[in-house]
Parts: sequence; C-alpha cells; structure tokens
Amino acid sequence: MIQRAFLSVSDRTGLLALAERLSRRGVELVASSGTAAHLQAAGIPATDVEALTGYPPLLGGRLKTLHPAVHGAILARPDDPVHRAELEGHGIRPFQLVVVNLYPFREALERSRDLAAWVEEIDVGGVALIRAAAKNHAHVLVVVDPADYPAVIEALEGEADEAAWAELRRRFAVKAFRRTAFYDALIARALAHAYGLEALPDVWVAAYERVAALRYGENPHQEAAYYRDPLAGPEALVRFVQHQGKALSYNNIQDAQAALALVRRFEAPAAVAVKHMNPCGAGVGETVEEAFERAYAADPVSIFGGIVAVNRPLSAALADRLKGLFLEVIVAPSAEPEALRILAAKKNVRVLTLPEEGGVRPAAFSRTAPDRFGALVPEAVTTSGGLLVQTPDAGDDDPAAFRVVTRRAPTEAEWRALRFAWEVVRFVKSNAIVLAREGMTVGIGAGQMSRVGAVKIAVQAAGERARGAVMASDAFFPMPDSIEVAAAAGVTAVIHPGGSIRDDEVIAAADRAGMAMVVTGVRHFRH
Repeated sequence: MIQRAFLSVSDRTGLLALAERLSRRGVELVASSGTAAHLQAAGIPATDVEALTGYPPLLGGRLKTLHPAVHGAILARPDDPVHRAELEGHGIRPFQLVVVNLYPFREALERSRDLAAWVEEIDVGGVALIRAAAKNHAHVLVVVDPADYPAVIEALEGEADEAAWAELRRRFAVKAFRRTAFYDALIARALAHAYGLEALPDVWVAAYERVAALRYGENPHQEAAYYRDPLAGPEALVRFVQHQGKALSYNNIQDAQAALALVRRFEAPAAVAVKHMNPCGAGVGETVEEAFERAYAADPVSIFGGIVAVNRPLSAALADRLKGLFLEVIVAPSAEPEALRILAAKKNVRVLTLPEEGGVRPAAFSRTAPDRFGALVPEAVTTSGGLLVQTPDAGDDDPAAFRVVTRRAPTEAEWRALRFAWEVVRFVKSNAIVLAREGMTVGIGAGQMSRVGAVKIAVQAAGERARGAVMASDAFFPMPDSIEVAAAAGVTAVIHPGGSIRDDEVIAAADRAGMAMVVTGVRHFRH
C-alpha cells in the first residue's frame, strides 16, 4: 500500500519508531533536511529532499520543500493517465504517505512577546504539504499528530485491506484540515493583537482545542466537550488547576465562570455563591471569612449544591467552614495546604485555583480576565446558522457620571451599598434586581419577564432585611410600580441606568417615598 513516504516534522516524538517500521517494510523515506539528518543519525536510511529538488534550503531555511518534485509527487492521482504521464516525463515518483507537523508557532507565543520571533515560526512549506496530501486523500495518507503514529504502524503490520486504509485516509485528512485551520486562526489572532486591529473583523476565525470530553451537556441526552482558547491567560477559568473531586460537568463550568466573573470585580475581600449562573449571595468584608459569612447569610438555602468563589486565598479557617456545606465547586486564587487537607475529606467537591507561577501562589484575582496578550476576548453565542459576537461587559463605570435625580441624595452608607449592589446586579440574569446593605446582598430577583416581578421576588427573599436596604436594577424602570413595591418594603435608595420615557414618573415616586435615586446612564442587561 505504502511504497514511498515524505517526512518533515518539528515535533520528533515517536518519529524514529514510525520511520524504523516503515523502513523495515521497504518503504522509501524522503525527508526535509533536519528530519533526514535526525533519521540518518539513528541509522535509518532517508533521502534528503535536496536530492529531489536540486536546491539546498534557501533564505535561511524559509524555502525547502516548495517544489514540483515534492508537491507533484503528493498531488498526483495515480489513476489519471495524464497525471501518470506527466510524472513519468519529469522523473517524479508519487508519495503514498506524508508525515508533517508544523513549526511551533504556539510555543513561540508562550516564550516571548517578540513579534519577529513569532513571524519566523509561521510555517509555509509544512502547511502546503499537509493541504496537498489532505486534498489528495483518496490516494495519500497524511499524518499530522504523533499520537496517530501507532494507528499507522498497526495498519502496516496488520496488513490492513484497502477499505481500512481508505477509512484512515479520510479520517486523517479531516484532522489535517482542522489542524491547519487551527494554526492559521491562531496566527491571525496573534497578529491582530500585535497590530491592534479590529476586535470584530469582517471574517471571524477562532482557534480552540479540546480539553476534555464531558459526560454530558446541560441534560444527560446532550453531548458536550470543553475547549480551550490557546491565547487564554492564566486567570482564565480553563487554565485553573483542579485539586480534587470528580471531573467538572458542563453546568459546573458555566456556574464556576459566573462566580469567578463576579468575585473578581471586587478589590476588597469578597465571596459569592452562585446557582444556575445567578448569584444567590454576595458579600465583602475585612477578611475573606467575613465576606463569606455575609454571602452565606444572604441566602443560606439556595447555596445548597452551589458554587462558591472567593477573591483571596482559601484559608484553613474558611475551608473548615465550607466543609460542612454541600457545594459543587470552590474557586479561589490559591489555597493554603491545610485548607486543601481539610477539604480532602469532601471527596466530591471540586477545588479550583490559579496555576502557580515561579512557585508562588497567587494572592488575589485581577479585576478582569485578559487573554495572554492583555486584550479581552470577545464573547460569542451560536445561533441557528450564525454566530453573535460582542466585546465583554467587563469595564468599570465612571462614578463621576452617576447623577442623583431625586431631592434627597444618598447618605455615605447608602452610596457604599449602592456601588456594591451595582457591581452585583450586572451578573444577575435580566430582569435583574439586587437588594443590598452593609456589604452583602439580602434579596435577588433574577430572570423575570417583568421588572416589578423581579422586585417582588427580591423583596420577598429579603424579608425584614429589606428595611433600610438599597436596590439596584440592571436596566431602567418602565413605570413607577417597582419603586412603590420597594418603598413599601422599606428600601431607602435606588440605582439604575435611567432612560425610560417614564423616568419623570419613576423619580416622582421615589421623591414621594423619600428615597434617594441615582442614575448611571449605563445598562448592564444580561440575557
């Protein structure tokens, strides 16, 4: 089946074993200069590509394999008489196997920010070889991953029939095109970052690699997998270290991301509890332990089976407190060794922390989640036959732009509570209402079809704690009824974007109740 093979690899993992098996079965090996030297040094016969092309590597090695003697041998259809005649006329013999992996562009990104170094690791000849072989996969087997070498060896030594070889060629051709697409998308993104080009281009390209196959998606009948953006920085959830517990589920990952996004918004020690991608409690304090107690007290029922995230190292004291709760995931920048020992008794709870750098455990999260190059990664949502892409809602609002629109201005304590509630409400599903006081949420209304319905839920959850609390709304109030419900419950101050055609009526309702109202001019609606 295979009489002649072309090999050109940067990653030499497993190469000698494959080449030795091919050579033993009488397969002629032709290789690019570096690969040929590697094989020859191991005593495996290999012809340097220079012998085919008649040219040494040119332009400092940029040009080695782009030649008809190579590509004609890959692209030719042996069942086409015109192709056969042209090959014979030029003394070219076809290849049936092409083994190529690409210059380590991704590793260059990992090593440095040197644009010139990146450019030198953009493979040209390798991509051309892969595409040529994959295009002609009816006759040529292309192998781009060392992990697939055993499958080739098995087919060789098992005397696979033509049907088995054809299936292997089809499968590896698809993998090859995915690999070059991934490679090109990675290059496009890295260069766009380097040159400061538009975040939302006319053609969207994305490069993601699978981290894990998940047991199922949101429901057991849905298949799911977890993919990683290679440019994701160390503070991206996909790069966190899992210390214990069973594998994360699809829903665990979504909830952990929601918790992480909210808790990293706070400079002070903070804790949040999340259920179904909505915070059920959030708190700040002098210590992370105090912050957690406030988050827990906000809704001690809904936290059951939830996700907890803190923005300071997980202490032994906090771990001792958490071990008595049923939690799915705990997220922290780092964890004290004793905290991990304590939680090890809860074998099903997953503990996630940032990776250590230089042996140092991170002390806090940054306020945003940049990718490796310091830019925020756009958010994408699939639709039927399409993709919606937007820049993330991750910036800071300017408090100087906030306007007091009622006769009464907030007190200093109300201002602190309003700013806290405003940070939390942007992470609650709309229509979103948050009641807060003294560094903690006391009532949250999420995902309702009407805003007044969300207010009623938040007020009911708060109970007596609504009296003296403040209220945040992610979007404007369409009419005064929400203010009237909040006022009746004892809410004293409100913050919202404003912009309704009935703003005057809403403000008048707040004035009648003696409430303070602040308009931000910025909406944080979250579908």
